[in-house]
Amino acid sequence: MNNRTVVAMVWLALVSLALVSNGRAQAPAASTERVTVIRAGTLIDGAGGGPRKNQLIFVRGNRIQKVTEASAQIPAGAEVLDLSSATVLPGLIDSHTHIFLWGEDPSKGGYDENILKAGIALRAARATFACRRALEQGFTTLRDLETEGAGYGDIEIKQAVEEGTIPGPRIFGATRAISTTGGYNLEGYAPELDMPKGAQLVDGPVEARKAARQQLEHGADWIKVYMTHRSWVDKEGKLVSQPTLTLEELKAVVDETHGWGKKVACHAYNGIGLQRALDGGCDSLEHGLEITDAQIAQMARQGTWYCPTISPYYGDWAPADTPGGKRDRARAAVHEVSFKKALNAHLKIVFGTDMGGMPWTESIAQEFKRMVGLGMASKEAIESATARAAEMLDMKGEIGTVAAGALADIVAVSGDPLKDVSVLEHMQFVMKDGAVFKNQLSK
Repeated sequence: MNNRTVVAMVWLALVSLALVSNGRAQAPAASTERVTVIRAGTLIDGAGGGPRKNQLIFVRGNRIQKVTEASAQIPAGAEVLDLSSATVLPGLIDSHTHIFLWGEDPSKGGYDENILKAGIALRAARATFACRRALEQGFTTLRDLETEGAGYGDIEIKQAVEEGTIPGPRIFGATRAISTTGGYNLEGYAPELDMPKGAQLVDGPVEARKAARQQLEHGADWIKVYMTHRSWVDKEGKLVSQPTLTLEELKAVVDETHGWGKKVACHAYNGIGLQRALDGGCDSLEHGLEITDAQIAQMARQGTWYCPTISPYYGDWAPADTPGGKRDRARAAVHEVSFKKALNAHLKIVFGTDMGGMPWTESIAQEFKRMVGLGMASKEAIESATARAAEMLDMKGEIGTVAAGALADIVAVSGDPLKDVSVLEHMQFVMKDGAVFKNQLSK
């Protein structure tokens, strides 16, 4: 080191010391983020605490700064939103949706209509509508479990939301989903026709692993696997479901996905396919229409999440004396039993609707009534769509709660959802990431 360098270093040290001594050292710049204060008449924080009256929620930028009693001082210049006549909750989370589906009304062509007659631009426009529809109902986060033939469109819609191009919830996308030959629609067409499929089809562990890699490479947050496909009622009146992936195929998917630090959601109705889903290490079981006592115990041991999606199995029933009608009624009957078993076993249950299978014009929050009607306490039903879902998404403390440090996803309703959970179907205030999207309460 030469003398000139030494002199320069000493000079810089002396200047820095003088600035500190004179009180002129540069302090970190004060945050210029806007502060919003919400007056909450009643607060349900989503994380298990009891309702609290007369709370102030301080929001700085896109995060909750603190939650205090109403007597706390409000800083000058803060915007105040008066929700003192309302019940305030965290933004809700639907853990099973399909933004690229537009309902499956059999009289209008059913599932096939979505793929054969709607171009990708139309489907993207409809997905945009679905996102806005979810957000205006207070669902600030969606786990969207497959695009049903629309490729990686959910990740691109997610990008459009994140960049502010369109309004919508926070999206965790699963892209194309995985099934096997003979394991997904479209079906029933002439065998010489090469029909498009709603999922990515694989055969063998090598193809299964490759499909997972492709989907993860293109941005999948979760991997969705169909472990059962069509179902029917046998001669004894029992529900039977066709298994799809073998255990070895599923293990390849799970191993690859877990290696990327991501999780696997398994669609499974019952029987062999459901057992393979559990043995293969799925992170969440979707639908789970008929779960045996042994399978319930296995889910409890393994910590498997259960997303029951009750509502879709009560619509579009075929006539009772037809094979389809018998199947539809059997699905609903066994599903109710399984849900009650899951409740009694204290499984980790999350709120999910399968919206898209049901028209997006319907109420997403109708699922709350189904869950409560089958024995779940209103408080637990709310937590299944807030803190519990956040935990499954590895976002505990970030979403699904109104607490210091969490993202400012906040909603409000008139009435008390702990006494009447149906009030959640009439969302009157929605804030996502600190920005008010809907306000029918505060002037």
